[in-house]
Amino acid sequence: MSPSPTPLKFLFPAWYAIVMGLCGLALAWVRATPLMGDAATAAALAIGALAAAVFGVLAVATVVRGRRYPEAWAEDRRHPVRHTFIATLPIAVILLATVAVALGLAGPLVEALWAVGALAQLFVTVWVLGRWWKGNGAGGLVWASVTPALFIPIVGNVLVPLAGVPLGHAEWSAAQFGVGLLFWPVVMILIGARILTQGLWPDRLRPASFIVIAPPAVVGLAALQFGAPTLVAWALWGMAMFSFLWVGLQGRTIAALPFGLAHWGLSFPLAALAALTLRLAGPAGFMANLGVLLLALASLVIVALVLGTVRGLRDGSLLAPEPVAAIQPAPAP
Repeated sequence: MSPSPTPLKFLFPAWYAIVMGLCGLALAWVRATPLMGDAATAAALAIGALAAAVFGVLAVATVVRGRRYPEAWAEDRRHPVRHTFIATLPIAVILLATVAVALGLAGPLVEALWAVGALAQLFVTVWVLGRWWKGNGAGGLVWASVTPALFIPIVGNVLVPLAGVPLGHAEWSAAQFGVGLLFWPVVMILIGARILTQGLWPDRLRPASFIVIAPPAVVGLAALQFGAPTLVAWALWGMAMFSFLWVGLQGRTIAALPFGLAHWGLSFPLAALAALTLRLAGPAGFMANLGVLLLALASLVIVALVLGTVRGLRDGSLLAPEPVAAIQPAPAP
């Protein structure tokens, strides 16, 4: 495929999902330190540094794109699905701060980074959900916008305590965490209703189905930060693990799809599940072994995603216009 003449124009917000996946993997490796020692910490540091470098490149490119193609940024905000991926930017900021805190690098700069990310995430959530007040017309809550990507503005809020509590902002973290808890089941119900009435989302978004793993996995990690009973985290682990088994039924279908940016939707949820499993694991036993296996799976998947992204950038298949897929209503019974 020949490269697009204006590839920067197609640097959609979803590119920040790469930073999310890398940060999630770094956090999972931090959780593996009790089992693997300093090698796990070194791996987490290297992956976190890569995530920060990718974020820096994307941030500069985003600013240049905004100045050179303002109409493309406006289209992102209007798009029924793409607008939800705008939340990946503040989530990436929150996760970078979280990785720094987990690695013992907390300080005023990291605290400021966390605060900016948390406030920006709250703003994006209000903006995304505020569109619902437009009803089911243009720019409102239409079926095209109800995909697993709608979880992204929600998941960002439940991430806030992971760094917020260690930084001494437990009250604010709890308040923003509550926003995520409020809308997580709402989005799940909407997705079920969409499948029932409209069918599944386009195949190119099928990998994003794995996002359903992220809310319970992250909520479990955050609940432990608040000092919740371990059994609460176990219940949430059960939700995340069942979600993994559930969406895993689509694995063969997803593997047969051409590689696209949506495949990065696999990365953060798998890493979050591995992190929660390792957090609940003892020094040995079933959970420790399972945690290591899930960490290996997440690591291998993300390596494959990185290689696929490099190939896509080289052949021009990623920085290109998105295909348009019409939504076909389900036939009447």
